[in-house]
Amino acid sequence: MSTELAQDPLKTYTQEEAFKATLKYFKNDDLAARVWLNKYALKDSQGNIYELTPNDMHQRIAKAIASVEAKYANSLSEEDIFNLIKDFKYIVPQGSPMAGIGNPFQIASLSNCFVIGNDGHSDSYGGIMKIDQEQVQLMKRRGGVGHDLSHIRPKGSAVKNSALTSTGLVPFMERYSNSTREVAQDGRRGALMLSVSINHPDSEDFINAKLEQGKVTGANVSVRIDDGFMKAVKSGTDYTQKYPIFSRAPKVTKTIDANTLWKKIVHNAWKSAEPGILFWDTIINESVPDCYADLGYKTVSTNPCGEIPLCPYDSCRLLAINLFSYVNNPFTDKASFNFKLFKKHIAFAQRIMDDIIDLELIKIDNIIKKIDADPEQEELKATERNLWVKIQHKAKEGRRTGVGITAEGDMLAALGIQYGSAKGNAFSLEVHKTIALEAYRASVNLAKERGAFSIFDAAREKNNPFIQRLKETDSKLYYDMLEHGRRNIALLTIAPTGTTSLMTQTTSGIEPVFMPVYKRRRKVNPNDKEVHVDFVDEVGDSWEEYVVFHHRFKQWMEVNGIDSSKNFSQSEIDELIQKSPYYKATSNDVDWLSKVSMQGAIQKWVDHSISVTINLPNDVTEDLVGDLYLKAWEVGCKGVTVYRDGSRSGVLISNDYKKEEKAKNLLTTFPKKRPQILEADVVRFQNNKEKWIAFIGLIDHKPYEIFTGLADDEDGILIPRWVNKGLIIKNRNEDGTSRYDFQYKNTRGYKTTIEGLSHKFNPEFWNYAKLFSSTLRHGMPIDKIVDLINSLQLDSESINTWKNGVVRALKRYVANGTKAKGQVCGNCKSENLIYQEGCLTCKDCGSSKCG
Repeated sequence: MSTELAQDPLKTYTQEEAFKATLKYFKNDDLAARVWLNKYALKDSQGNIYELTPNDMHQRIAKAIASVEAKYANSLSEEDIFNLIKDFKYIVPQGSPMAGIGNPFQIASLSNCFVIGNDGHSDSYGGIMKIDQEQVQLMKRRGGVGHDLSHIRPKGSAVKNSALTSTGLVPFMERYSNSTREVAQDGRRGALMLSVSINHPDSEDFINAKLEQGKVTGANVSVRIDDGFMKAVKSGTDYTQKYPIFSRAPKVTKTIDANTLWKKIVHNAWKSAEPGILFWDTIINESVPDCYADLGYKTVSTNPCGEIPLCPYDSCRLLAINLFSYVNNPFTDKASFNFKLFKKHIAFAQRIMDDIIDLELIKIDNIIKKIDADPEQEELKATERNLWVKIQHKAKEGRRTGVGITAEGDMLAALGIQYGSAKGNAFSLEVHKTIALEAYRASVNLAKERGAFSIFDAAREKNNPFIQRLKETDSKLYYDMLEHGRRNIALLTIAPTGTTSLMTQTTSGIEPVFMPVYKRRRKVNPNDKEVHVDFVDEVGDSWEEYVVFHHRFKQWMEVNGIDSSKNFSQSEIDELIQKSPYYKATSNDVDWLSKVSMQGAIQKWVDHSISVTINLPNDVTEDLVGDLYLKAWEVGCKGVTVYRDGSRSGVLISNDYKKEEKAKNLLTTFPKKRPQILEADVVRFQNNKEKWIAFIGLIDHKPYEIFTGLADDEDGILIPRWVNKGLIIKNRNEDGTSRYDFQYKNTRGYKTTIEGLSHKFNPEFWNYAKLFSSTLRHGMPIDKIVDLINSLQLDSESINTWKNGVVRALKRYVANGTKAKGQVCGNCKSENLIYQEGCLTCKDCGSSKCG
């Protein structure tokens, strides 16, 4: 029996109707409303919207899950399930389950996470291409994918083809990365994790691959580190790499100084937040599924965020329990945690997760039927079909689940407990221990009602450390499991819960609050009307910035009688934060070693893994990063990632206005010698109905030089519309003169070069451009350069039109709020003009001029 919604004509809503209703539902939280509407509201392929608010979605999900429950004893009703999931209050199916359950318009998996692989032995081109195709097929069905590269032979190894020697890991990293960036599902870019063992002779190349600008931008990368390497780091001894890895009869061996490679890992993580580290021996030794390794459950890699280590062709669905909702009387001196209700809901969460596996099996069956019905040749469909048959088998046999949490930081704040304190760590440990015991108890009870997963064997698991902890803590649970088995091979995780936490309006996953008050960046299409682009990241995506209060901080204000609608100054905000339970409890405030210890303690009660990031201020040393990594290994973490503020562009940024204002008044200091290669922005605009283009060379995101003129097909300057980033490279002509080339990557990752920017435009423009570039290079503030250019009295109409184009291009880089001197508002004649989003805005009447 199908569990999908009947495909009868359903009521549809306009985008405006749905957004208005959803905005009201989320109490005017614009971001939450847009995320839900864009990612999770029921839509058909024509964009018709069938759900007005998230509770329509919750009704859809409850109906589908109830249809599965009806097949089993002690079934939950549709109303029971709806009351558990409505309003994102208690139990929240994450991502793919939220979008896909009960969705008749989408032939997609309900799994969030997949791992694929070559069973550790095939590194032929055919095997490598098969993985490429498999990852694309999964991503088009909305899945995040991980796979390991340790089976690929190292660079320089002999191969039996015309190449004679292997190219090593890095070219294949780029291939998989480029494939990921090409795949999108409903605007959602694919997500990929690439891993490699530190024992692989090319692991250093893997670690360094992302340092080169623009390389491997479509993948997260993590290194699988074994205990032997960590012991060599601690003792300062050598370490032997091998291919095949850990082989007793390797084809390639390489002895290295462990500390040299360790420092490289630490430096790169400090510099760019990657690679992440997977403590592989801890993962394998603690893994319950690896008790069945010989039956196909040997863990080989993780999903893109690292919280689900998986064997090849296994997958997992995710669900989060909203911890904040179990705090009674939050932010008062009567606050308490409702453990009784919490335990009851953990059992329901595990039950719902098991129901979702049944729904997933139906989804996969539909995918296979769709593949069979496609008119393509059978040989073209074979890889995709075989892939889904393997995934279906693993889901049916192991019935893996991913019960997790969100709102850890808000839960502690609501209880008046400081995140990262000894008391906070102890309370969090008790919460996660409770989840482990009650989820496993629920899985045993499900085995009584529905049967155990088909290969359950208590004898295989008896020495597993996680199972032993359950036995020591709750012997009755353990002996019940021996008698009845368990419904699911593995149960628990802690995922990042990015968009989930936007809709629960809480802190994300296990993390503390990032900042109680912050700026947020929202990705935008720079070609849309009325879009303000404040920031363009290193891969060319455009973002808008705005200031928001964290929802639960706002709730704390209201509980304490503070009017949250007031327009606070920065000093008033700072004072409020100091009075709140979030003070000294943000991502940058918590004691980092304490957080690592907390993660290690909680990891003992999570049978998969934990996705967690240690946020560090910009000025921390590389040695501290190394100490944190070492500590993480010592306390039993399965993985760890660090993010040093400013080391990578992100969505949330500091709200320190004083620093910004100070920076505005300082001259920019550039290198005395022009670097050979500069990052560059491409800016398009119109003047007098003519299309113009500017190439702006940047150093530290600040303009250093400019080339601009007409975008003319005949001159070869009309590059694709989607290109808004690239490189300006200074080269030499055969006669020794300089030229400036522009280089960008196409959608396949191949480089395209436009030679001689300085000769593509009118020579008259180029002479003035050299003058303007010179003032940029000497650090003159952008607004002053704009004033200078505007003041020039030039002879011809064409050069004046070009001058206006230069001004329009450079205005984008003037800091918001900069006062424009010597100019008058054309509407009210006021001199109170400021730059805002590259436009001159009158603070008195609000009129804006962007020309």
